[in-house]
Amino acid sequence: MSTPTFWRDDALPFLEARAIDDGRDICYVKHSHETFSIGAVTGGESLYLNGRAREHVRGGAVVLMNPGDVHACNPLGREPWSYRMFHVDSRWLGALQGDPERGADAVFRPYAAIASRSAVLYARLQSLYALCADPAAAALEKQDAALDFFTRLHGTLQPAPAVARHPERQVQRAAEYLRDNRTGTPTLDDLCAAAGLSPSYLIRAFKARYGMTPHAYLVDCRIQYCRERLRRGHPIADVALAAGFADQAHLQRAFKRHVAATPGQYRKRP
Repeated sequence: MSTPTFWRDDALPFLEARAIDDGRDICYVKHSHETFSIGAVTGGESLYLNGRAREHVRGGAVVLMNPGDVHACNPLGREPWSYRMFHVDSRWLGALQGDPERGADAVFRPYAAIASRSAVLYARLQSLYALCADPAAAALEKQDAALDFFTRLHGTLQPAPAVARHPERQVQRAAEYLRDNRTGTPTLDDLCAAAGLSPSYLIRAFKARYGMTPHAYLVDCRIQYCRERLRRGHPIADVALAAGFADQAHLQRAFKRHVAATPGQYRKRP
């Protein structure tokens, strides 16, 4: 399996990209992102899970995930599986979606599509990645290209039905409690008190809504916290303890299952 490559640029803090050229041995657990994510499958075949949807995607496909979508995309067969993925700050994208005068106060509106086989969209995404990964390209050129791509994207995608994006409020409160306390040690009693639900009902309803147990959701929230801290260059051992992991080895195992890379591979180098 090839080592994943991560791209970031301080001039484009709203955008992060990753690429892998041979991910046939990758196995993601179900996870989510705080960002909007869009990726081009450049080779091989994979099974893409997003919520209750299942799709077989091959080279030439584009996959999309709204913030918070529980998903996994794992390779099928022994053909080398490769992709290019962008993670986009949802506040920045929300500003593009709405009235420009609203600026940073705009709220991201989820999209209905989870995959596309548009050759035009695929080509544009590939071009954007090639430009962003080019060390000789100017920051302004990359900024212009990103604005153009995501403005066009918003013009072609349909919004998700409102009813599909508003889970039962009590279960949502439990998820919010886990996000707010992701570096602590929340208990099931804490969750039940926050949601006002019995333990058995909460666990069933939570899994039905988010596709994972409350504990798995907590670990996912901790991984998102770790990604943010690692991007800033914080030491891995410090990040592990700050996030609530027992030690660096515990973080290493969980991080690799969620990100398909080690914390060291992901961490921003000084």
